[in-house]
Amino acid sequence: MLLKNNTVRQKSYRKNTNQSALRRWKRKFYILQQSRRHQPKFSWQHILLSYVGSFIGIAVLAYLSVYSSYPLIAAPFGATAVLVFGVPDSPLAQPRNVIGGNLIAALTCVILVHLFGTGPWVMALAVATTIKLMQLTRTVHPPSGAVALIGVLSNVDWRFIFTPALGGSIIIVLVTVIFNNLVEGRPYPRHWL
Repeated sequence: MLLKNNTVRQKSYRKNTNQSALRRWKRKFYILQQSRRHQPKFSWQHILLSYVGSFIGIAVLAYLSVYSSYPLIAAPFGATAVLVFGVPDSPLAQPRNVIGGNLIAALTCVILVHLFGTGPWVMALAVATTIKLMQLTRTVHPPSGAVALIGVLSNVDWRFIFTPALGGSIIIVLVTVIFNNLVEGRPYPRHWL
């Protein structure tokens, strides 16, 4: 009888432990699901337009780079395309931020490479300085941090300021303005300066 009671207690204990673990897992999963409230929800039209717009924007930069023999495209422009076509209302996606942020990043990395070389600490200094200058000038554009980093990694010279940083930024902004204003309900930019 005692053995039977112990077996029943063990089964009951395992059942309660399993239920407790299941409740904890459900609670954690519920909390994770609540974070969805903070994420933007896009309409299918917006998703399709972002897809087409980013395709056109990057294709224009790529084809102009190939046919003009000027490097007008760089990896950070992929992230810029996410902002200007995916969330064109964002303050970080406005022309002032795209052009100004990338220009500041290019100037910063070129000056630092010229003065200090391409050491790991110069990479960190270039990104940190770019962030500081963008905040001071109110031209924060997250992909510009990558522009500064790539500039140091590539040991760039003064031409990097004009191509791809400035030239590519102006072209992607122009493509974004044309594309978004051809589509009703997607005015871009919200402001120029």
